[in-house]
Amino acid sequence: MSDAGAAHAYAQVREAIVENRYPPGHRLVEQRLAAELGLSRTPVREALRMLEAEGLVVSVRNRGAMVRPISETEVVDLYGLRIRLESYAVEVATERATEGELGELVAAADRFSEAVAKGDAETLAGIRRMHEANRGFHDVILTAARHDRLATMLARTVDIPLVFQAFSNFGPAEVARSDTFHHLIAEAMCRRDAARAAGLMAEHIAQGRDSVLDALARTEHQLSAQSTSRG
Repeated sequence: MSDAGAAHAYAQVREAIVENRYPPGHRLVEQRLAAELGLSRTPVREALRMLEAEGLVVSVRNRGAMVRPISETEVVDLYGLRIRLESYAVEVATERATEGELGELVAAADRFSEAVAKGDAETLAGIRRMHEANRGFHDVILTAARHDRLATMLARTVDIPLVFQAFSNFGPAEVARSDTFHHLIAEAMCRRDAARAAGLMAEHIAQGRDSVLDALARTEHQLSAQSTSRG
């Protein structure tokens, strides 16, 4: 088996899952993926194992691998946990961040603003740019917190496809609000106001949760309408 082949398959399939090109419940057939990627089935199989360990893929008896389905309850649970963990991370980071790290945080907020200002938020390239800039902002906070156990817990809690989906469903008002929250959080941290920064972070993440829940509701409505029309 080629490690490079497995790494390539992992990166390509993971990107498709994160960007919802392979939506929740989508079957991941080894032979089909191998043909699409120009690889043998062995590295594809290894890539699917890696994605299963990461929690993005599940194996279902008699059906094989599929993108992990997500329910409304799971979205609420994941975001509820993330709100608490990341709000705490902001509190700790506000107390521990160096002046240099606070400067990096302001710069990260500015980079998100620059991504928004390009005016292509509804395109895949624009969503990717905002997603990366958003992750950069949150990563600066987690680094400044210097809390390894908390970082590990957040890595297991933050569902990357859900974050990407949130940006995919943002309209101009939601994008502008997210941009504003980044700067407000950075400002509160620069003032060493940990409680205010934590409250702002909680509301910021709740905004993403609401967007994902709205998208799930629309999908369920569409599926119900299709089922009714077939009947």
